[in-house]
Amino acid sequence: MSSYVFSVTSPKDYESTIPMVTEALKQEGFGVLTTIDVAATLKAKLGIERKPYIILGACNPTFAHQAMEAEPDIGALLPCNVVVRTEPDDSVSVVFMDPVSVLGMVNQPGVDKVGHEVREKLMRVAESVRG
Repeated sequence: MSSYVFSVTSPKDYESTIPMVTEALKQEGFGVLTTIDVAATLKAKLGIERKPYIILGACNPTFAHQAMEAEPDIGALLPCNVVVRTEPDDSVSVVFMDPVSVLGMVNQPGVDKVGHEVREKLMRVAESVRG
């Protein structure tokens, strides 16, 4: 695992994991602003078959506002992406952007504070998914 993400294995199949993750995000105050079906896009644009892989662009409006107040350009690093993907062994991984690592690139105390608070929420989402 890299330093800019953390992940868990879902106890459910791919199709059941997506709404489970979405609901867990909602419980922590996040909405899903974007949904990118990477597998479908690669198939349509390049003819490449790959196992299911989706990117959910999660946003907590309160924290996004705080971060934008501290650093107006922070939008380039938002939203917090959450990947749901099927692994070669057909298990399902849920991979979370680590906001402390990503937002830490800004090196601004107000943004760092938001990153730590968002990480705590996303870690609770991860634990909820893990079951």
